[in-house]
Amino acid sequence: MSPKQSPRFQAMRLITSVAAGRIALYCALILSTSVPGAESFLLSNATVNVISGPALASGEVLVRDGKIAAVGSHLDASGARVIDLQGQQLYPGLIAAGTTLGLTEIAGVRATRDSNEVGDYDPDVQSWIAVNPDSELIPVARASGITHVEPVPEGGVIAGQSAVIALEGWTSEQMVVKRPVALHLFWPEPALNTAPKSPGKDATKWKSLDEQARERRLKVRSMEDFFEEARAYARAKTAAGEKFLVVPAWEAMLPFVRGELPVVVHANDIRQIKAALAWAEAGRYRLVIAGGRDAWIVAEALASERVPVIYDQIFTQPFRDTDAYDLPFKAPSILQKAGVKVAFSHGLSGMQAATVRNLPHDAAQAMAFGLPEIEALKGITLYPAQILSVADRLGSIEAGKDATLIVADGGILDIRSRVTQMWIAGKEVSLETRHTRLYEKYRNRPQP
Repeated sequence: MSPKQSPRFQAMRLITSVAAGRIALYCALILSTSVPGAESFLLSNATVNVISGPALASGEVLVRDGKIAAVGSHLDASGARVIDLQGQQLYPGLIAAGTTLGLTEIAGVRATRDSNEVGDYDPDVQSWIAVNPDSELIPVARASGITHVEPVPEGGVIAGQSAVIALEGWTSEQMVVKRPVALHLFWPEPALNTAPKSPGKDATKWKSLDEQARERRLKVRSMEDFFEEARAYARAKTAAGEKFLVVPAWEAMLPFVRGELPVVVHANDIRQIKAALAWAEAGRYRLVIAGGRDAWIVAEALASERVPVIYDQIFTQPFRDTDAYDLPFKAPSILQKAGVKVAFSHGLSGMQAATVRNLPHDAAQAMAFGLPEIEALKGITLYPAQILSVADRLGSIEAGKDATLIVADGGILDIRSRVTQMWIAGKEVSLETRHTRLYEKYRNRPQP
């Protein structure tokens, strides 16, 4: 009896076919749940904060097939359900650039942190793969109006690539809007430890200032060499055509060394920012500065090179004892007046994943210290969309873009305002959170 005719083989084939059928059915179910409803609806009687243009008092937004079909007044809503927003404020969904939301759940529990990778150079790390769609922090961020985030990988010098994801979906793949959108480079720290050698500490860990400076130079040189090797790989691949040995790490670098996508340099110190500017100009890289504590010092240089800043220093203490107490609050307005595009981030530390919901308050604080209101709004909507190359779909209320919208009962920058409704790509999303569930539970507890 041949193996193909044996009962064992027939049984194995049956099991395999059943398993394949179940997998196909599961995939079909998942895909069917990810497709937004084709419902058409008209949002009326709202102040429409277009962001890319003047706001419309008592405006209307027509949504068809998950896209914004028209924006204006007295729109033709034939066949569309009319939703009266009763004079509330309508905004595009907020975008949190530079966050660990989805990668970190509880900062103090190592098993729930998945933002760091081992190694100094990991350009092929893809942060969005590690996102936890069931994170309890995601609904909390949504309740503050945040519809999209950019989860950032950490660890080493080149930590990997990031994507823009929607805060709605069954799987991390379904949540992805665009991938990749940036490469993340953590510029080596320039500071030196000036503490003298102490007999009470491990002498083997102490390094002289010369040793520290030499190590710092080696780190920067190693980083520069890595990019040069990636550029050489790109040239060799172009010259060789199809007959070329593919190396995954170098493949991941191609869109960044070719200037197709930005390199986000995480840098706070003025020396880091100046060095990054010179490096990007020499290599013709698309540069974005993230962190940006001292960016205000070189605001003119950043503006002349059209380098945007993802600023995450609003609620930090002044770094130098000579700095004014309100310098972190005023820095965005200084950058904006110089012509720098400023987007807001709540930071990358583990605790910031839980508090990214406060992103609108970061922009509001900058507005209170000189940043124009429209620039504060753009800093959490249109500017991050432009920096992350998704402005064709997100960031403003314009015809042709995704119907990703939020409704608030007041200005979104006002701490007293509450988000009342949300749509992501035309699909209404629940604003229920663990907080609201606990509130309802204990509000209805039996009374003595």
